[in-house]
Amino acid sequence: MSTNLRGSLFMVLSMCAFAGEDAFLKYAFTEIPRGMAFTLFGLIALAICAALSVRAGERVFPVAFLSRGLLIRSAIELIGRLFFTLSLAFVSLSLTSTILQATPLVVTLGAALLFGEKVGPRRWIAMSIGFAGVLLILRPTPSMFDPLVILPVIGMLGFAGRDLATRASPPHVSGRQLGTLGFIVVTAAGLVMWAFDPRLPVNPAPAAWGAVIVAGVFGTVAYNSLTIAMRSGEISVVAPFRYTRLLVALVIAYLAFGERPDALTLIGGALIVATGIFTLVRSGRKAAPAP
Repeated sequence: MSTNLRGSLFMVLSMCAFAGEDAFLKYAFTEIPRGMAFTLFGLIALAICAALSVRAGERVFPVAFLSRGLLIRSAIELIGRLFFTLSLAFVSLSLTSTILQATPLVVTLGAALLFGEKVGPRRWIAMSIGFAGVLLILRPTPSMFDPLVILPVIGMLGFAGRDLATRASPPHVSGRQLGTLGFIVVTAAGLVMWAFDPRLPVNPAPAAWGAVIVAGVFGTVAYNSLTIAMRSGEISVVAPFRYTRLLVALVIAYLAFGERPDALTLIGGALIVATGIFTLVRSGRKAAPAP
């Protein structure tokens, strides 16, 4: 199996798991205060990742966590997690997931600027069209603009920065250890939110607690798969498979939450996904060896 294929398969697995995590957290937020639910989610996933590291015979908290690169990665992820969680709470799941699909375009741009990956003129045009799709969703006009859509945009930029920082992270730090570090950040983000909203739940449904636990399991699978994906093959080949998350999220939003995205959101999402697929195809051709 080629590194590009391996990375692409793990990216698909990661995005499906992230879509499940988002749905369970969004449900939990209806019954449990957001800060408390997100803190518990982070602690559950942190415990799972730490147990996997112990099982593998590696240090749960390696010294590399204090390295400059991983500290920067953690700070960027903290921003992404905070704003993405707020987006889940205040913005529809379908809109949040649609805006997140701009992440591979930002990652491809970052790979070109930071890691020197070659991006041809056609892919630059494709990325421009993809960002036009984002503008269709944001609708930056005084009469149509909703300030809340800034939340998923900042979350998306934070996740793109985290993915690029993952690529540059020390290779001896395993995906399990990176997961542990990531969920330390998630727990910290939850505590920050909880500090601003220190409520306790009032007779929450038992299913809400179960949703937090299931979200922690999905989050662990998603995070570790994403780490493997971002360390396999070319970023510009693997990243476009993030569009899988949109397809799964739209189905979940329709079936579980009764959401109906409007025409502009669907058109913008289609542009983002189409340009992501085009970027994937062009990258695959570039990577193919000459006969």
